[in-house]
Order: sequence, then C-alpha cells, then structure tokens
Amino acid sequence: MNRRELLRLGMMAAPALAMPLRAASPIVTPKKDTNIIFIWLPGGLPHMDMYDMKPDAPIEYRGIYSPIKTNAPDIQVSELLPRHAKIADKFSIIRSMHHEFTDHGGGSKRFMMARQPKIPNGTINDSPAISAVIKQQLGPLSDYGMPSVIGLGYGSVGTMGPAWLGQAHAPFLVPGNPSTPGFKVSNIGVDDKMANRLVDRMMLLEGFDKGQGSNDGKGTAEAIHKFNDQALAMLTSEKVKDAFDLSKEAKSVRERYGMNDFGQKGLLARRLVENGARFVNVNWSAPASPPKTCAGNWDCHAVNCNLHKDLEWRLGPYDQALSALIEDIYQRGMADNTMIVVTGEFGHTPRINNQSGTKTGVLQPGRDHWAKAMSVLVSGGGTRGGQIIGATNSKGEYPIDRAMTPNDLWVNMLMHLGVDHNLVLRDELNRPIPVLPFGKPIKELLTS
Repeated sequence: MNRRELLRLGMMAAPALAMPLRAASPIVTPKKDTNIIFIWLPGGLPHMDMYDMKPDAPIEYRGIYSPIKTNAPDIQVSELLPRHAKIADKFSIIRSMHHEFTDHGGGSKRFMMARQPKIPNGTINDSPAISAVIKQQLGPLSDYGMPSVIGLGYGSVGTMGPAWLGQAHAPFLVPGNPSTPGFKVSNIGVDDKMANRLVDRMMLLEGFDKGQGSNDGKGTAEAIHKFNDQALAMLTSEKVKDAFDLSKEAKSVRERYGMNDFGQKGLLARRLVENGARFVNVNWSAPASPPKTCAGNWDCHAVNCNLHKDLEWRLGPYDQALSALIEDIYQRGMADNTMIVVTGEFGHTPRINNQSGTKTGVLQPGRDHWAKAMSVLVSGGGTRGGQIIGATNSKGEYPIDRAMTPNDLWVNMLMHLGVDHNLVLRDELNRPIPVLPFGKPIKELLTS
C-alpha cells in the first residue's frame, strides 16, 4: 500500500465507520494506556515438550526432555527453557485451553474470531477477528498517530481479517524480519517537502468533501475526513517513525533480546506499545532460516522436522526473546498496562509418532495437530504470576480441571483494554452479532 492508497483508504472505510452498533450491557469506557502484545506461534506449540510436561507418562508421550524447577513453586517448565525458570513468578501458564478445530486455518480462525468458523479450513474470516473489533472500538490511531492494531511479521491480513466490519479495521501490517540489515517499514515517515505536499493535497481534498458533505445524512463525509486526518498524522509523525526505528535502542538491549527474528520483533513490539499501539500481534514463526532437520514454523510433524532437533534449535531464541520481553516490561514499570499473551492455534499430539522426513529422508520423531489440549502463557497486564491454571490428564490429552476456550482468554484481554466483552455489533444485514458469543473471565488471572 503506497501513501496515496493510504490517504484514499478513507473512501473504503466510510461504510464500515458509519455502521451502527449497540451494546448488550452498559458501555465500558476504554482505557487509554493499556495494551497487549499478542505473540502468535503459527503451527501450534507442542505443549508436552514445553509447558505441560508429563515425566511419569510413557516415553512415547513424555518425550526425551525433563521438567525443571523455577522460581515459582507451582511451575515447572522444559529443561530447554532455563531463562523462563528464572522469571516464572512473572507469568502464568494455562494448561487447559482447548477447542475443536485441528486444521491450521480453522484453528486460527476459531482463536482469532472467538467463534466457530463456518469453514473449517482456509484463512478468510466469515466474522471479524477480535483484533478488528478492538480497532473499531479504540480507533485506528493513537493520539500520536501510532496505528492501534499492528501485525508484525505478516505479509497478509489472514485470520486477523475484519470481514464485514470493513477494511478500515484491518491491522497495519509490518512484514519482514527486523533483525535483517536494512530493515525498513513502508509508509512511516516522510520528509518535510513531502509533508507539505501532503498537507496541501489534504486541504484540497477536504474542500471537495465539504462541498459534498452537507447533504450526507449518515456522517460518511465526516468519517472520511477523520480517517484522512489520521492517515496524515501517521505519515508525518516523527514519534511514530522513531518508534519503528530499532537503531534507537542500545546494542546491549538488542542483544539481550537476541539478534534474530524472535528477539527483534519482541523488542519492536515493546517500542510500539510504549508509543501508543494498543494490540500488537507478533508472528514468531522461526528465529532464522531453518536447517533441513527443522521446520519453518511450529508445525512439528515428523514429515516436517525432527521434533527434538527442531526444539533444540528453536527454543533457545524463543526462551531468550520472551524472557527479555517479560523482564523488560517489568523493569520499565509497564507490567500493569502491558499484557503479554503467547499462544498458537492449537497444541500437538501427546503421543509422538515417527515418519520419514520430507527434507531428511530418514525416520524421525514428530507430533501432529491437537486441539483438545493446548497451553497458553500470560504475563503482565496486572495479572497474577507464578501459577498454573487448569490441568490435563496424565498423558496431556484433554483438560481435567478448569477446561476453557479461547473465548475466556479474550474476555480477559478485552477487559484489560476497557472494551466491553458483552458488546453486540450489527453485520452487513443489520443482524445483531455478539462479539463473544460465550466466554467468562479467567478469574485466576485477576488480582482483585
């Protein structure tokens, strides 16, 4: 999307911005300074090898790794996550999340839309992603011109799609790997000459729109003006430009996060929420180009990778980047306002299977898709840390305590942002559609 398209996007946005909505309960006043860093592990994290280990299960379930103690008495994690162990008092692990969709597209839509997708595969939403609702409720930009909802590491909208809410509520996408030399974000920042030209053109456009807006009973022209003003603010804001510039960070800080895709995206996410972003969806597929024994994302089928080789390559950068991010928000006094959520679309089979690898040509271990049980990590946002929430059975197959769905987690996230989780929107046919058709707060995460 070039600058001209960005400025013209208001024309596309107008119908969606004018769409009526109503609340099923008293409207909640959005909070101004709260935000969420939502780390997405595409392919689904293998819960049995990371956060829900079963050392007493048969070897074909428990795998080859052992759990280790942490600084929180109730939490144990994989031996491959030693940095987690030092800060476990600052996060909680939900072990009893589950749903019914084992296809990547269906599982991702189920999580991001918080409802049953009409089609169990593919990445085209039939209902708005909750992130699109967040953008619609909180506005497209902060006071500083920072996009409110951002997708880091995404080249397309995918399951963050706004569906019938309209493209005005799609995320601002930042493709690429911030650790690569010459990384640059398009459509952020312009020089003084270009800024003056943009202002001149915006004033001319506003003059034309005012001439047409007097007969506009739906407020469409006003919506276009507002969107165009926001686009201009984003393009000309030095604060926004600086927020995306990782060279502003000390070398030691960048190295603490890790000079790889995971680390630099995590650091960039922290900079963005510090400067006004409200919901940053961070795609952590792989820390670098994978060797042939490893996968390009977290989809640890035996045909894709050697499960153990993959984890030993992947979890070091993951452990470093996530622990750095959690420590950073606490050290900077951001932990009450910034919530970190780490999840994928599902877990992986408790039982390990062996197949011939497509790239290696040899028999190797792997785990397949599994939506009946998955683990989620939550830190900050004023939540309680140092606890395990829920439990699965002795083989990690399904919840036996505090079974919950992604909807319950979304209730907590919306509450944190000050968005009414009982909100009801109206679709393109003016039908009332609840944002969350079901779901209750995860009370263990609440401090009061």
